[in-house]
Amino acid sequence: MNAEKELILLIEDEPQMRRFLRVTLQSRGYRLIEAETGEEGLILAAGRNPAVIVLDLGLPDIDGLEVTRKLREWTNAPIIVISARELERDKVRALDEGADDYLTKPFGVDELMARIRVSLRHIASQESGKEEPVFQAGELQVDFTRRQVILGGEEVHFTPIEYRLLTTLIRYADRVVTHNQLLREVWGPRQANQVQYLRVYMAQLRKKLEADPARPRFFINEPGIGYRFKSGNDGD
Repeated sequence: MNAEKELILLIEDEPQMRRFLRVTLQSRGYRLIEAETGEEGLILAAGRNPAVIVLDLGLPDIDGLEVTRKLREWTNAPIIVISARELERDKVRALDEGADDYLTKPFGVDELMARIRVSLRHIASQESGKEEPVFQAGELQVDFTRRQVILGGEEVHFTPIEYRLLTTLIRYADRVVTHNQLLREVWGPRQANQVQYLRVYMAQLRKKLEADPARPRFFINEPGIGYRFKSGNDGD
């Protein structure tokens, strides 16, 4: 993707934050449109079809969670939530409503840029309709066709549940996936609240794939929210 052609919609009511993000994004070649309210943001999203939406939760007219719900009724554009809210339940609700990622204010420029690149890469993959048969992250290689996992040239064996959990995390690589979402997709809706299942199997994945399970390089815990598979392919 050519960043010069990508349009980003920023929905943020704080003037200083808008100024900071305007300078940051435009200096990196992105085009930017801005909205100060949720209602204005919804109108711009419908009329301009942005590639990525950066959304503050604390808006003066409509709560950002409601804006996310309304956007997800008709658009698949990635939504990156930025918010000063630090409560885990707010982050989980935003992700469950359809946001693709979140950043807690204050955040670093490099982190925001990485999340935008990840979002653009995922939407490009969806639009192409193609899923790469082999996933590569450092010394880790997953061949989806052969259901084979290679680490450092050696095959690693997994139980069916372990493999399903691994491939689910890889499908959302570099994006946070909530506990409930992982439980629903791997174990089914009846087990959506059994977070202990998830902790046990995540420990097993780390033991098999991490050089130091206590300091994971791939399987990053987002406390109280879920997990993120860090591929190292986000352009950093």
